[in-house]
Amino acid sequence: MNQKDAVANVTEIGKPSGNNAAKMSSRRKFLGQVGAALTGGAVLGKGVLASAQSSNTPLGDGIRAPGRGADPRVRRCFAIRLATANDEARIPVPPQTTNGDEERYADKCGTYSKGILQGGIGLVNLNAFQTFKRALNSGSPADFENITMGGTRTLNGPQGGLAFGLEGSDAVQFGNAPCPDNQENAVVVPPAPALASAAYGTELVEMYWASLLRDVAFTDYVSNEIAAQAAQEISGMPSYAGPRDNHGNVTPALLFRGGYPGETVGPYISQLCVIPSFLGAQEMTQQMLTYAAGIDYMMDAATFQQVQNGIDTGLRNELAPQARYLNDGRGLGAYTHVDVLYQAYFTAYLVINTLGVPRNPGNPYLNSSTQNGFGTFGQPDVAAMVAAIAGFALNCVWYHKWYVHLRQRPESGGAIVRQILTGHGGTLDGRVNDNVLNSLAVQRSFNRYGDYFLSQAFPEGAPTHPAYPTGHGAVAGACITVLKFFFDGNFVIPNPVVPGSDGLSLVPYTGGDAGQITVNSELNKLAHNISFGHGIHPGIHWRSDTDSSIQLGEALAISVLQDRALTYNEKFTVHFTKIDGTTATISNQ
Repeated sequence: MNQKDAVANVTEIGKPSGNNAAKMSSRRKFLGQVGAALTGGAVLGKGVLASAQSSNTPLGDGIRAPGRGADPRVRRCFAIRLATANDEARIPVPPQTTNGDEERYADKCGTYSKGILQGGIGLVNLNAFQTFKRALNSGSPADFENITMGGTRTLNGPQGGLAFGLEGSDAVQFGNAPCPDNQENAVVVPPAPALASAAYGTELVEMYWASLLRDVAFTDYVSNEIAAQAAQEISGMPSYAGPRDNHGNVTPALLFRGGYPGETVGPYISQLCVIPSFLGAQEMTQQMLTYAAGIDYMMDAATFQQVQNGIDTGLRNELAPQARYLNDGRGLGAYTHVDVLYQAYFTAYLVINTLGVPRNPGNPYLNSSTQNGFGTFGQPDVAAMVAAIAGFALNCVWYHKWYVHLRQRPESGGAIVRQILTGHGGTLDGRVNDNVLNSLAVQRSFNRYGDYFLSQAFPEGAPTHPAYPTGHGAVAGACITVLKFFFDGNFVIPNPVVPGSDGLSLVPYTGGDAGQITVNSELNKLAHNISFGHGIHPGIHWRSDTDSSIQLGEALAISVLQDRALTYNEKFTVHFTKIDGTTATISNQ
């Protein structure tokens, strides 16, 4: 049975309530009943737990409940584990819907195949592809070792997607449907845009423009000719999913921004990316090593094909001579090329402390005169959870990458554009939309580089894993959700700053919206800065990869927080604002 068949055959254990408050109340009530039963209190009728309290009775699959002789705390701990697992198991498995390109094109030109032996530009060797699919379908470690590769570069962690989620919901419980049990009323993981769609073409046009603006400071977009042309062309594309002004236009200042609440307020770069801070006694200036301007990669057929096969070209990124604040697309790409995935959000946590941001008003220690939070609701709790949730999110998104969507990388989309525009489109079964074939962005890129490939900021192009959803985006959504849980997102950041055009200094931000820059808005902005910095600016991820992934990460984090709430001794109810502007509630009362 392949992974998609396995998803389809999962038994639906229960139905979501559809009402968040009722769900949480039911969850807490059930936990209380289980806890009472396992600590020698009320008996739960004729259920499994009732019989389990008087002996070490098996609960199935080798699980045994502790008997009366067990320590009361052990029984209580077991009750919490069992209750949360039972509650998570009630969440039905939604449809796992792809864009259909793998089935649509026999030559797999619209499907991820990087690193596997290639058969031509935009084409995988079909026999090699079958070895790849055999491993994905079986999940057997031996089959993964027998994939026919094109070079020495290896696939990036496909078996990580098969790791089970034992805290919060499992990856398979997110998909092409809302997830009300985890307080998400929008579709969490919709299908990615199909190769021939207008949306795919629009996203590719955006990426060509981003490649042309890679070395332009974000503060200079408003006066830059290329940025003006980019904004004008993208404004005329109905399927563009980014923010527009009140007149329906994309302005230079709105290019490559996200559309969540507060993201279009203030400078492009989040305050949490630039304000200096401290890691204990260690000063953190937030200046970064970036890559030398004007050096891009994979713009000829031979090099492109080497990279697709996973053959090392021998090229390496060159460092710029001076550290700078993050002020342009190349700088963001350089940062995310080598970052630890939760790095920006751990740094944001440090900046939040530097700024003196108050705790979330629901923190149970705010009005205590005798104690403060430490291992729970204190600094160690925040720091550890930011790191832990990143790991959970990564395995969750890896399941969807490898075992559901297999979305190709933008460099492959650029190769299809190149083949069509150079008269070789007949070698491919698939075709991109005319909106990208006729775009000014593609023509300007050709004028600069002498070919139609999408230029890459890294010599190896994209990583060797599928594009959708993106790990950086899912980690972003999860980590900012944890920070919102702990801190007051309505706090207005004082004295905002912005990197100068050269990135060498910070200057005061004096825009008319300076007083509207809040912690929540900057966390939302940070999520897009980092994920777009990893994706759109270097040329390796699509806009929709990020938008859906942030939503997925948020949903996963809420599921974990709901489970963890039951492990805290403190009684609390915490509210925070989600990325769609609505309120999430985490409570154990």
